[in-house]
Amino acid sequence: QVHLVESGGGLVQPGGSLRLSCAASVSIFNIYVMGWYRQAPGKQRELVARITSGGSATYADSVKGRFTISRDNAKNTVYLQMNSLKPDDTAVYYCNVPSFRGSNYWGQGTQVTVSS
Repeated sequence: QVHLVESGGGLVQPGGSLRLSCAASVSIFNIYVMGWYRQAPGKQRELVARITSGGSATYADSVKGRFTISRDNAKNTVYLQMNSLKPDDTAVYYCNVPSFRGSNYWGQGTQVTVSS
């Protein structure tokens, strides 16, 4: 089992920034892919960004150039730096490990609200 705990969400104005953190209960050194998803009210959950153990990152078109995913294996933590936030970024953001010993894991989610 692996537990994922997100933190860093909150209320920000359009154009502001937040950094989300996802702390894992196990070493992430050998976890190939970790990612961030989000789910807005009335919408399906969507992939925001993912990162490999080698540091290769992939982003949804809607966040390219504004969000940056990174990982610190020594701290067992993955981050999502969010800049130039828009109201459409409002959602619950979830940390995800798609495959760890054959299972898919999710964090509890952290709320991000972008509003004037």
